[in-house]
Amino acid sequence: MTNTATPPSYSLLKKELIENPRTWLVTGVAGFIGSNLLQELLVLGQTVVGLDNFSTGYQANLDDAIASATPSSGRFRMITGDIRDLDVCRRAASGVDFVLHQAALGSVPRSIDDPRTSHEVNVDGFLNVLVAARDAGVNRVVYASSSSVYGDATRVPQVEEHVGRPLSPYAVTKASSELYANVFHRTYGLEVVGLRYFNVFGRRQDPKGAYAAVIPRWIANLLSGIPCGINGDGETSRDFCYVANTVQANLLAATVRDSHVAGEVFNVACGRETSLNALFEMIRDGLAASQVAIAEAQPVYAPFRRGDIRRSLADISKARQRFGYEPTHTVAQGLEAALEWYVERATAEADGAITSS
Repeated sequence: MTNTATPPSYSLLKKELIENPRTWLVTGVAGFIGSNLLQELLVLGQTVVGLDNFSTGYQANLDDAIASATPSSGRFRMITGDIRDLDVCRRAASGVDFVLHQAALGSVPRSIDDPRTSHEVNVDGFLNVLVAARDAGVNRVVYASSSSVYGDATRVPQVEEHVGRPLSPYAVTKASSELYANVFHRTYGLEVVGLRYFNVFGRRQDPKGAYAAVIPRWIANLLSGIPCGINGDGETSRDFCYVANTVQANLLAATVRDSHVAGEVFNVACGRETSLNALFEMIRDGLAASQVAIAEAQPVYAPFRRGDIRRSLADISKARQRFGYEPTHTVAQGLEAALEWYVERATAEADGAITSS
């Protein structure tokens, strides 16, 4: 059974990084995943260059990551700019050993509403990062892809080699990024590794806005007494992955001494399937442990959403075999940690200790 013990391969990597610090560029550093990467790298004593235009990220995420990175001997330099600007990307990549590319416009519904902007950021912006990394001579680029590339493929669990037709403009942008990454590896010799994220969740994931992910949105709704909506019958399933697992995968993929991972893509998930109905009950019951009234909450069902797939479950054996990835948190363990953070934040907001992002 998965537990929170650090896998041997990651323990060895952390020891090595502490002894031999590197310089990392994290694009989208003020976002949810980017700020968690920043925190871990600072704890490990690394030098981090952050790049973000704050379109979906927040200064509060950076402040929280830096404050939480204790003890830390790392160094952080922030560049405020847009990956759609090649000159900005060149400046950020200069002198960097590894690039962890997280900057993107996420959300299937957002891409359906505004496909052009999603393309400009996710494809044109990624191309700029690749060009800048190539010209700067970085060791390796690890970039965030998505389980959305599996599209209408019916095979479950999803295996990297079997994808279907994309079901949204967002999925097209991620599939395009994978093609560009592979071409840059074969044409220029740039080592580029893709990570197909499966429904990542955890601290600092934004609960606000029309395109908020389901877990932080439901947590915020339940804490505020607002009904939680489920698209469809609730038996749609996802492979929810706690952010600590994703951080581990990024650092392992960046540093593994195997040049053959370049040009490849890897699933990053827990390898477990959870229905939306089961997820709602887990969140509700977790919050009800401290706020009894929440125990009576029930979801409100709505029609299925365009672009959504019915089942999502990852085969993570490739990442396990090639760079030693091993999830440290199950969905339940990740929710326990995430709920604690969201409750603390909601309490602080109610007390006026912090302002809403």
